[in-house]
Amino acid sequence: MTALSPLYAIVIACLAGGILAILAAAGTLALHARWISKLVSFAVGALLGAVFLELLPHALEHGSAESVMLTVLAGLLLFFLLEKLVLWRHSHLEAEALAENGHAGAERHAHGVDGGRSGLMIVIGNSVHNFCDGIVIAAAFLTDFALGTATALAIVAHAIPQQVGDFAVLMHSGYSRRRAFAYNLATGVATLLGGLAGYAALASMQHVLPTVLAIASASLLYVAVADLIPSLHRHPAPAATAQQLLLIGIGIALIAAVHLWLER
Repeated sequence: MTALSPLYAIVIACLAGGILAILAAAGTLALHARWISKLVSFAVGALLGAVFLELLPHALEHGSAESVMLTVLAGLLLFFLLEKLVLWRHSHLEAEALAENGHAGAERHAHGVDGGRSGLMIVIGNSVHNFCDGIVIAAAFLTDFALGTATALAIVAHAIPQQVGDFAVLMHSGYSRRRAFAYNLATGVATLLGGLAGYAALASMQHVLPTVLAIASASLLYVAVADLIPSLHRHPAPAATAQQLLLIGIGIALIAAVHLWLER
């Protein structure tokens, strides 16, 4: 359906997934918190749609069901442990601040006045996360153009509210708005680096793509279920829940529409 080579498609999608998501996030900083919540709901739908309508079906098409599902299960547990490691590191820094400066030091750390250490953790964490997103995009485009497009859309959708939160943490850690934007823009380049690395590693290793797609499914599913959905529970009112379900449905419908359009 397209004349784009997988490499060109990966480069374009990674630039969109990394840099354009940061630019869009910078524009949403002035929005009311209600709009950020709406973006989160939409992102949940896009991620779930990408996992269950695109990534998993393609993984099952090219690999055995037992192997794919075991990989997804192992991936979910791996991302759980990785998040635990990040949380442990954060609590360790708080304890370190308390030991160095007493209760006042811990309070300053909790409020972001920590010499930029929380901001540095955000920059490092974002770089790793974006690099992995690039690998996911590369694996998807090497499998199928429609799959790559839907996956890139889902990644951009969840990257925007994530970047809004990261901007807030960076500025709360003492960074100026311009410096916070520059650091996040730099981490966006990691998406492109991940895409190029993924292409170089996977282009001649088609037999491992089902495993990579299964891990990608676990990654996006974990982000949706463990990171984004719990934030939606802060607004339990029936009207808010109905709006969240509608926006989740719109996110899923977008992925389905892209799939149908590209498969024509």
